[in-house]
Amino acid sequence: MKFTIQWLKEHLETDASVNEIVETLTMTGTEVEAIEDQGKILGAFTVCEVISAEQHPNADRLRVCMVNTGSGEPVKVVCGAPNAKTGMKGVFAGAGTYIPGTDFTLARGVIRGEESNGMLCSERELLISDNHDGIIELPADAPVGQKYVDYANINDVLIEVEITPNRGDCVSIIGLARELAAAGVGKLINPAARPVPSTAPSPLPPLEHRFGADEPKTIRKFAGRVIRNIKNGPSPDWMQ
Repeated sequence: MKFTIQWLKEHLETDASVNEIVETLTMTGTEVEAIEDQGKILGAFTVCEVISAEQHPNADRLRVCMVNTGSGEPVKVVCGAPNAKTGMKGVFAGAGTYIPGTDFTLARGVIRGEESNGMLCSERELLISDNHDGIIELPADAPVGQKYVDYANINDVLIEVEITPNRGDCVSIIGLARELAAAGVGKLINPAARPVPSTAPSPLPPLEHRFGADEPKTIRKFAGRVIRNIKNGPSPDWMQ
């Protein structure tokens, strides 16, 4: 299970550091498998605008782009993505930037006779997903020069934990917040219960159980609900 510190703090009022949270989870039996500070990993990537994208004179599958990074003169970038085009907004990495998805540090170079001083990035290069069919395309109103982690609201610490089979109560962000609150790391913020109206009759047959006269009535109520149209899809960027 993955969660971020910002998400946790929606359910836990705490000033504890990341290390304190991780140590407490470990102490209470929840194994922490990974910690990623996305603000540090992706802090050098910025929102950019492609001013021009022209065919490379010496390569059919490359384009020579002039990129506005919001920090001075346009930067020349040789790009092989099929969707690189004039006017688009994307994510820029300058020379010297470490690219986590491919595990290398970007350097200035010459590609088929054309100078390249950076990169227009795909989701795989930023570890957002495995998609590398093209570079990231951002909405037209994305502010040029802003850090991508701030624009995408992923400037956060991502923690991955392993939940043991006997701790099903922790397979939710509220469950983890409750566990940390019980261990003294903050105060639980109980979410307000919101009724969800039913839109159709239940297809389930009526369920009934009659307690005997000498049977303890420990269960006061039993209820069920059929939920349809659940879509299994990718997690949001801030979670990945």
